[in-house]
Amino acid sequence: MKIAVMPGDFVGKEVVAEGIKVLDAAARKFGFKYDRTDYPFGAEYYLQTKITLPDSALKELAAHDAILFGAVGADPRGNKLIPQGLIETDILLKMRFELDQYINLRPTRLLPGVPTPLARKDPFDMVIVRENTEGLYCQNGGFLYKGTAHEVANQIEVTTRHGVERTIRYAFEYAKQFGRKKVTLVAKTNVLRYAHNLWMRVFEELANEYPGIETSYDHVDACTMYMVTQPQRYDVMVTTNMFGDILTDLGAAIQGGMGMAASGNLNPTRQAASMFEPVHGSAPDIAGKGYANPIATFLSVAMMLDFLNQPQAARAIDQACRKVVSDPKNHTRDLGGTASTQQVTQAVLAELE
Repeated sequence: MKIAVMPGDFVGKEVVAEGIKVLDAAARKFGFKYDRTDYPFGAEYYLQTKITLPDSALKELAAHDAILFGAVGADPRGNKLIPQGLIETDILLKMRFELDQYINLRPTRLLPGVPTPLARKDPFDMVIVRENTEGLYCQNGGFLYKGTAHEVANQIEVTTRHGVERTIRYAFEYAKQFGRKKVTLVAKTNVLRYAHNLWMRVFEELANEYPGIETSYDHVDACTMYMVTQPQRYDVMVTTNMFGDILTDLGAAIQGGMGMAASGNLNPTRQAASMFEPVHGSAPDIAGKGYANPIATFLSVAMMLDFLNQPQAARAIDQACRKVVSDPKNHTRDLGGTASTQQVTQAVLAELE
C-alpha cells in the first residue's frame, strides 16, 4: 500500500502524528506493510514558498492508494498574507476535483459515553453520502461591475446526470454492502425545480434496482429538524455537495462535536487516490496545547484501512476508539474532559495492542 500523508497546519500536524502511531500499531498487529510519503502543503508552506499545491505533486498524490490529510485553513495571520479561501480551494477542493473524489462519506453516530447536545441520548447511526465534485462548489461564476454600486455576482450550480447517478448509486450500493435498510434523498425539489428534479428522477429510477431497500425523501430544511429531533429516522442519506456540507457539520455536532467526525473523500473507481481526514479544521487557537481530540483522525484511519481492504485492522481501531471514549477520563476538552491528545492516543494504543 502506498499512503501519502499531508498533515497541513496547526492541530492538523498534531493529530496526524498521533494517527500515524495508531496506523503503525495496526500494521504491526495485523501484519500489513505500507509505504509512506510525506507532503508539506498548507498555509505555512504557502507563506514560505507562495506555492499551494503544484500539479507535479498532484500527479504524485494520484498515484498513491490513499491520502491521510490533517487540516488547513483558518490561519490567524489573516487575509493580508493569505487570500481568503486560497488554501482550502487550491488544496482541498483541487484534490477532490482533480482526483475525482466524487463521494464524500461521513459516518454520523453517537458512541456510548460521548456527550451530545440532544435532549434524548438514544444512540443513532447514520451515514451521509455527499456528492463531492459538482453543485455550487465548482467555482462556476463571476462578477460583473465588481466594486461598483451595480455589482452582480453569479455562482452557478453544476448538476449532471452522470454526477448525480454515480452518487445515488453509491448510496444504494453502500446500503446493500453493509446491510443498511433505508436510503433517504435530501434535496429541495419544491424550490430548486430543475437541478433537484434531476436528483429526484434519478433516485426514483435507481430505487427500482434495489427492491429490498426502503426509500424516502426529505426537504433539506425538514431534514435539519429531523436530525435533531429524530436522528434515528436516518440510515443512509444521499444529498448534494452544498447540502451535504451543511448537514454533515450538523451531524458532527450531535455526535459529540468535530473532534468525533471522520470522513472519506472517495474515488470509488480507485483510478486515483482517495483522501481521508478529520473534519475539525486546523484550530490555531488550541494548536500546541495538547487539547486536540485525535479520535476523528483515528476513525479516519480506520475508514482508510477499510477502503484499502484491511477490514480487521479497521474494525479493531474503531472498537478501540469506541471503548476509549466510553470512559469520561479519556475525554478531551471538546467533550468536557481534561485528557490530552497524547493521553487519548495512549489509551487507544493500549486497547488496540
